[in-house]
Amino acid sequence: MEKVAIPKPFVWSADFQVFYKQLDDEHKTLFQGIFDCNEKKDCADTLKNLRAKIDFHFRNEEKAMDAASYECKDHKQKHKDFEAVLAGLPVPIPDDKIHYAMDWLVNHIKNTDFKYKGKLKLPE
Repeated sequence: MEKVAIPKPFVWSADFQVFYKQLDDEHKTLFQGIFDCNEKKDCADTLKNLRAKIDFHFRNEEKAMDAASYECKDHKQKHKDFEAVLAGLPVPIPDDKIHYAMDWLVNHIKNTDFKYKGKLKLPE
């Protein structure tokens, strides 16, 4: 598994494209949500908003994988593990947890989500 560097600035780029418009758009919101948490570490609403975006995206992505009969048990577990970390975050959010979230997202997209490219039944 290739270790992916956290982009600076922390924004979505075409390098993270999975070629399903809905999922790419959702990935953009996850980048923005983590960026917002980094900018407003002491704002509980910003963290709550990120958790909601993560939940929305993970459920959509998992539905798409299930609909395509794509083997996703490990993928779903990675989602659950990340959600568990987010659920336990205090406010203000510690810098190491922001870094963890950034690192997790970029590596998850490139090393896990990229595996389903061309295998799901969603508009591209």
